[in-house]
Amino acid sequence: MIENVAIRKTLFFIVVALCFTPLITPPLALFLGLIFAQFIGHPYLHLNKKITTNLLQFSVVGLGFGMNLQTAMKAGSEGLAFTIASIAGTLILGALLGRWLNIERKTSHLISSGTAICGGSAIAAVGPVLQAEEEHMSVALGIVFILNSIALFLFPPIGHMLHLTQHQFGLWAAIAIHDTSSVVGAATSYGEEALSIATAVKLTRALWIIPLALGTALVFKSGQQKIKWPYFIGYFVIATAINTYVPVVQEIAPYVVKLARAGLTATLFLIGAGLSKKVLRSVGVKPFIQGVILWIVISVSALCSVMYFAH
Repeated sequence: MIENVAIRKTLFFIVVALCFTPLITPPLALFLGLIFAQFIGHPYLHLNKKITTNLLQFSVVGLGFGMNLQTAMKAGSEGLAFTIASIAGTLILGALLGRWLNIERKTSHLISSGTAICGGSAIAAVGPVLQAEEEHMSVALGIVFILNSIALFLFPPIGHMLHLTQHQFGLWAAIAIHDTSSVVGAATSYGEEALSIATAVKLTRALWIIPLALGTALVFKSGQQKIKWPYFIGYFVIATAINTYVPVVQEIAPYVVKLARAGLTATLFLIGAGLSKKVLRSVGVKPFIQGVILWIVISVSALCSVMYFAH
């Protein structure tokens, strides 16, 4: 680690600034973040979670200005059957794996929730309802972010190798990759149509945070806890509607979308930079095994489904 804080801050802001240029792609941003976390040190690690969450949400809303409302709704409804089946299957399998591996119940449920819906966002929403300790949250988030990093690099080459269409890849990425940022990053490198479909399906999937949190409160008898509502999804729909029905906005929309994509690239850098050695050490062997098994099962089953049913 670099001990000089001024140097760390300077390097940090240089990389963040470069994320808003064509020089850094989403996978490269994540890779640089991982390098930063392991060898340089995040100078604002205590603020990373808040900044990453806000930047991700603003960027996702910005992407709405590049989409057509009818197309987005069609993509979201088409992925509904895949979504329901995969969420239910993941939660059931996760619970069974947690018992089999003798993993602490709250940790197991957080890992399953993050895998089933949308990674860190689901964990952040379910954690307070579950009355989870910081240790439970750290383990679940660490596993999700590690697997997100792998998926961002692995999915596009697999998609090309299997000759997946833009449509198929967008559906697969939205279902099988945990976090919205990595879904968008992978889909961006695959193509415009893949990005549009993946974003719409992923955000439709994220709405299931609400029934998941309610179900968690019921099962764990913690109904007094507040549920964190994903308001930014509503703003995304509003942005998409404005872009569809207000012609004057369509003239500036490409610039907003370009800025939003750059924001998502910066988000991936921040996520990578947050994967410190402390976070990596907090991930135990058994919870990691549970996360990997769940991820492989949902990835393979989703891939087979989209190859057979989607064209």
